[in-house]
Amino acid sequence: MNEADRLSLPYRPNVGLMIRNPQGRIFAGRRIDYPDAWQMPQGGIDEGEEPLEAAFRELNEETGIIRDAVKLLAESRDWHTYDFPPEVAGKLWKGGYRGQKQRWYLLGFEGEDRQINIATEHPEFDVWRWMEPPELIERIVPFKRDIYRAVMREFSIPL
Repeated sequence: MNEADRLSLPYRPNVGLMIRNPQGRIFAGRRIDYPDAWQMPQGGIDEGEEPLEAAFRELNEETGIIRDAVKLLAESRDWHTYDFPPEVAGKLWKGGYRGQKQRWYLLGFEGEDRQINIATEHPEFDVWRWMEPPELIERIVPFKRDIYRAVMREFSIPL
């Protein structure tokens, strides 16, 4: 696929979840399918689904955290977009998307760590931990760093 064709593709609608514990650390999981790739939970928005509804569904699907264990603190004002790198783009969703557009949610975790269970029906992470924002930025795949920085600035998370 040439660059003009790639740029004509749509962005996949998606939600991102920044989950902060009472100490200000952020939940991050290491992806099963990409060694050493850490990320915050995120996922696609199903047809007819509202973004906030998708966010709470993804929260449970990826972390096992139930809605009652978090408090909604903020929602991003706008959609944030990022492009997939060319070496990845053709492999994801049959090459039908340029990247993803995400509505982000800041959630305050009010539960206990033992309530987190990444061994879900369709696990995405093989390990998880609470990270300081600079460490998360360092460990995220490079093509997502700018969006993570932008979301942290929008939610007034110090880097």
